[in-house]
Amino acid sequence: MSTQEFNAKLLETEKSLKYFALSLSKDSENAKDLVQETFLKAIKNRNKYISDTNMKAWLFTILRNTYINQVTKLSSKNTINDDSENNYLIKNKKNNNESTESKIYKSELDDAVSMLSDEYRIPFTKFYDGYKYKEIAEETNLPIGTVKSRIFFFFFLLIKSLKTLS
Repeated sequence: MSTQEFNAKLLETEKSLKYFALSLSKDSENAKDLVQETFLKAIKNRNKYISDTNMKAWLFTILRNTYINQVTKLSSKNTINDDSENNYLIKNKKNNNESTESKIYKSELDDAVSMLSDEYRIPFTKFYDGYKYKEIAEETNLPIGTVKSRIFFFFFLLIKSLKTLS
């Protein structure tokens, strides 16, 4: 298959690939990026395409794998392993682009946090500030399991507290 034929077949699938990418990413800009990256990978790996096979299926596979790799990469960037004996995974979702509305919510959240007892608040705030469970346990003279459960229960107390504020 010549380069022109390959490129022509590639472009014939563009619309289908866009719909598939949109169904995966749920965002039109991300879908466009996925299609472009799929085309780039297909062109780079043209020698791996076997002529007279289903090019559309080959491209869909490339697109799907690209999407999965992106999601996995983003997920691993936003995950922290606490290195304790239980190896909990914690999602890290700090956002530096705070809107005015989110600043108001943060203020309400800070008020709710300050109203809760030190028994739960101190381990949680240390955890939120980046301390590991073991460090918090040593600093507060509590068993590591107690620290973990207090942080866990803090979330429930906080939710309850926020519901009463609104």
